[in-house]
Amino acid sequence: MTTHKRRIGLIVAAVGVLLSAMAMTTLGQGAEAPATGVAPGATTAAAPTKVDSGDTAWVMLSAGLVMMMTPALAFFYGGLVRRKNVLSVLMQCFMILCIVSVQWVLFGYSLSFGKSHGGLIGGLEMFALNGVGAAPNADYAPTIPHSVFMLFQMMFAVITPALIIGAFAERMRFSAFCILTVLWSTLIYDPVCHWVWGVGGWLKTMGALDFAGGTVVHINAGIAALAAALILGKRQGFPSMISPPHSLPFATLGAGLLWFGWFGFNGGSSLHADGLAGSAMVATHVAAAVAGLTWAGIDWIWHGKPTTLGMITGAVAGLVAVTPAAGYVTPAGAIGIGIGAGLLPWLAVTFLKPRMNYDDTLDAFGVHGVGGIWGAIATGLWATKTVNESGGNGLFYGDAHQLVVQLTAVGATIVYAFVGSVILFKVVNVFSTLRAGAHEERVGLDLTEHKEAGYTIID
Repeated sequence: MTTHKRRIGLIVAAVGVLLSAMAMTTLGQGAEAPATGVAPGATTAAAPTKVDSGDTAWVMLSAGLVMMMTPALAFFYGGLVRRKNVLSVLMQCFMILCIVSVQWVLFGYSLSFGKSHGGLIGGLEMFALNGVGAAPNADYAPTIPHSVFMLFQMMFAVITPALIIGAFAERMRFSAFCILTVLWSTLIYDPVCHWVWGVGGWLKTMGALDFAGGTVVHINAGIAALAAALILGKRQGFPSMISPPHSLPFATLGAGLLWFGWFGFNGGSSLHADGLAGSAMVATHVAAAVAGLTWAGIDWIWHGKPTTLGMITGAVAGLVAVTPAAGYVTPAGAIGIGIGAGLLPWLAVTFLKPRMNYDDTLDAFGVHGVGGIWGAIATGLWATKTVNESGGNGLFYGDAHQLVVQLTAVGATIVYAFVGSVILFKVVNVFSTLRAGAHEERVGLDLTEHKEAGYTIID
């Protein structure tokens, strides 16, 4: 038996034992008091609409934490590209923060959370935030101002297209990027957001569970990232002449800030300062830690050394995977999700990417696409009403139907995000060339697109 085969055997055996133990632990758990709360998009018609200062403070803080995640992503991605492209990544992330914020205020929020039209898209009755003020909205958040709920959801709309940057980093023209940001947010993100979280959305009505954005954010962006990598093609010299990350310390800082911000991402999605928020934060942290350990451990077995890049990538994959499940699973369930999040994206990055021969620069599809798919499916395995009575029971808690619903949501999002993104990329390319020229790519996008350099060396 070859060394690689022995290593594969060790990996499969270790993961199999851990997953079996997790399944047995989950199946043997008794009932416990549910941590009450309402996830984004939950109907609360019977709940009184009165502003609660604690809930409001928590969601406002969470909005700030989620906002910080986009600059954190800029550092995470920026550290992983070559030195000549670091500013282009930072600029793209900050431009998205500005563009999508304006789009959300004008019509994005209304399309996502407005009155449903056939379960597919919201209306324009809240154009320019008409009627969105200090009073709560009973359909979505009865204890916080409607404007605060809108602001919190804005930050999700911002970071989602920013995740796609990881697939086309180092080779997309900035003008085309700006156009794509507006179109993708409007035509891809807003409809999927309405499907899953909007009152009357067809996936929400079906009973799909997505506590904080597994389908809406991660599958949506991850599949669009794959489309971008395929449409734009490979970087010059890929893979033999591509240098390693120019600053792993930057990337590690970004990953740490993402982890910190994710407490607002998932914990804030309770929309209450309550036990459910705490439960979601515990699940978030546990899954990230387990996934980081799993990825590092597999690297250690396969490559002989654990790496910083592997550890932080695994942790981010764990955060991605637990996002749809955070408000529905126990800590034991979060461990199972974390194990899968460390294994499946690792396999996608290590084996699927070379076999399919696509250039996903920073593995946006491998981490967010594959991790998001696993997380959404895992929600259908480990979800339990003992954690959140407004959710459902997954397969491990006796309800196979919830898993079928989750698979339906995953499939619908994959198809819509991929087909829609391919069409958008091709249409935009007709009017504004997507791919930077050969000279621009050799010199780097920092100088050719922005006339700036990330680092100045003074003799």
